[in-house]
Amino acid sequence: MSFTLHGLPVSSGIAIGRAHLVSHTSLEVVHYVLPKHLVAEEVARLEAALQATRDELTALRANRPQQAAAEFDAFLDLHLMILADEHISHAALEMVKNEHCNAEWALKSQMDALVTQFEAFDDAYLRERKTDVIQVVERILKILGGHPGHVPPEPQHEGETVLVAHDVSPADLIQLKPHQFCAILTDLGGATSHTAIVARGLNTPCVVGLHHARELIKDRDMLIVDGEQGVVIVDPDKNMLAEYRLRQSEWALERQKLKRLKTARANTLDGTRIELQANIEMPGDVAQVLENGAAGVGLFRSEFLFLNRDDLPGEEEQFEAYRAVLEGMGELPVTIRTYDLGADKQLKGATRVASNPALGLRAIRLCLAEPKLFRAQLRALFRASVYGNLKILVPMLSGASEIIQTLQMIATVKQELLADDIPCKPDVPIGGMIEIPAAALALGVFIKKLDFLSIGTNDLIQYTLAIDRTDEEVSHLYDPLHPAVLELLAHVIGSANKANVPVSVCGEMAGELAYTRLLLGLGLRQFSMHPAQLLATKQRVLTSNLADITPLAQKILRADDPLKIRELLDRLNA
Repeated sequence: MSFTLHGLPVSSGIAIGRAHLVSHTSLEVVHYVLPKHLVAEEVARLEAALQATRDELTALRANRPQQAAAEFDAFLDLHLMILADEHISHAALEMVKNEHCNAEWALKSQMDALVTQFEAFDDAYLRERKTDVIQVVERILKILGGHPGHVPPEPQHEGETVLVAHDVSPADLIQLKPHQFCAILTDLGGATSHTAIVARGLNTPCVVGLHHARELIKDRDMLIVDGEQGVVIVDPDKNMLAEYRLRQSEWALERQKLKRLKTARANTLDGTRIELQANIEMPGDVAQVLENGAAGVGLFRSEFLFLNRDDLPGEEEQFEAYRAVLEGMGELPVTIRTYDLGADKQLKGATRVASNPALGLRAIRLCLAEPKLFRAQLRALFRASVYGNLKILVPMLSGASEIIQTLQMIATVKQELLADDIPCKPDVPIGGMIEIPAAALALGVFIKKLDFLSIGTNDLIQYTLAIDRTDEEVSHLYDPLHPAVLELLAHVIGSANKANVPVSVCGEMAGELAYTRLLLGLGLRQFSMHPAQLLATKQRVLTSNLADITPLAQKILRADDPLKIRELLDRLNA
C-alpha cells in the first residue's frame, strides 16, 4: 500500500531506490547496584569499552575513504573529543566507583546531564550537537553489550539504495560508504545536524525529522525521496514512478547546467552585480566554497573550534585555523564571526554563567564578560589578517555600549600587536550582526560605528516572533514572511543602503530560492549561504529583473494578509 511521509528537507534532489534500514541502539538501560567486590571489574569493563571506542574512531579516521567529504575528519575529531571529555569518561568511571552502579547506567546518566546543557543553547547549530554526544555514548554502549561496530552490513540488493535510520552519525556514514546511497532519511535531525551538513556536502537528497520512518518503512520498500519538498513516497505506483523518474532526469540535467555558472558573474538581467558568498563551519569547507564559485566567505562560524573539548583553543590554534581559511580563499573576502557561544558551564575559563542562555550571557556578551578569551581570539584574527582579505563580524550586538566596548578591545589588541612588531592589518573591517529586534530598530549607531552589517535571519525571526523553530510544538509558527519580520528586514537593508554601508543576509533565508527575488526587491545585494546552494541562487539572480521584481516586493511589504503575501510571492517567483 502506498503512503507518504513528510519531514524537513535539508539537501535537495530527487532519488528513487530501495530502502535499506539501519538499526539503532536503544538508550533505555537498566540500573542495578553491584556488590562491592565486583566494582573494580565493572570499572575495567568500562575502561576497556572506552578504549575500544577510541580505537574504532581512530581507525575510521586513519582509513577514511578517499571519496569521503572533508568534513568527516572534523566530525570524527569531534566525536573523539566528546569521548575524551571528562564529563563522559572520567565522570562515568567515578560514578561506577562511588555509587557501585553498572557502567551502562553511569554512561546514560552523564549523557543525560550533557544533553540537558546542550538543549539550553539558543544557537540551533550548537543545540544540535547534543546528537553527537548521544551517538558517542551509543557507540560505547554497543561495545559494552558485546556488539562492537555501530553499523549493520551493507545492503546486498542491487540498484539505487536509500539509507533509512532513526539517526546516523558521521562515523556511521563513513562505514556505510555514503556514496553508494542515493538518499538519506532519518527520524531525528534538523537543518544544522551533522547528517544534514554531510548530505549537503555530498549533494545527496536528504530528509530528516520524519519521526516514524524507521518504523513504517520496511527493508527493500521502493521509495521516492523528494529532497526539495521533504516528501517520501513509500511503495509508489507505476504512474508516480514514471512522473518522478522524469523529474529526476530533469533535476540531474539542471544540476549539470548549474555547473556551467561557476565562473559567471552574478548579475541581474538589468546588469546589477550581486555578491554570493558562502557560510562555513570549518577550514575544510573552503574547497567546496571554491568549487561552487563563491565570491568569498560571508560567515565563518568560529565557535566550532570551541565545541566539545576539555580545553579551550589557544591563540596559536585559532591563528592556524583562521590562516588556513584566509590562505585558501586567496584575495577573496573572508568574514569570520567571533565566537557565538552560550552560557555553557563546560566552557572552562568562563566563570560567569547566565541563568537563561537564550536571553543571557552568549555571543558578544560572553566575550566582553570573559576578556581574556576574547583577547586571544582577537589576537589570532589580527595576526592571521596578513594572509588574506579578512573581515571580522561580531554577533548579537544590541546597542551602543556593546559596540563601543568591542571596538575598544579591538583597538587595544591592535596596539599590542603593533608595539610587539607582530605583523597585522590595522584596517580590518569590523561588522555587526543584526539578529536582535532592538538592533534593527536602533540601527543608527550600528551604521555610524561599524564598517558593515550582516542580518542573521534565523535569530531575528525567532526573537521577533518569540518562537523556537526547533521546538516542534511551535515551529509551524516560525514564519520568515511575517509582516513584522519583513518590515525589519526592509528597514535594515534600506537604512544601510542609504548610508552606503554594506549589508548582507547570512541566515537561512539567503539560501532559500523562494526568497531570493524578495530580498533583491527589498534592496539586498549580498547573500551568504551554504556552498551547495550557491549555483541555484546564482541562476535565480541571473533570471531576475529588478525593475520587475521591486514593485512586487514592495507590495508584499505593504500586505498584512498571509494568503495575499503568499500569492504575491508566487507571482514574484513565476
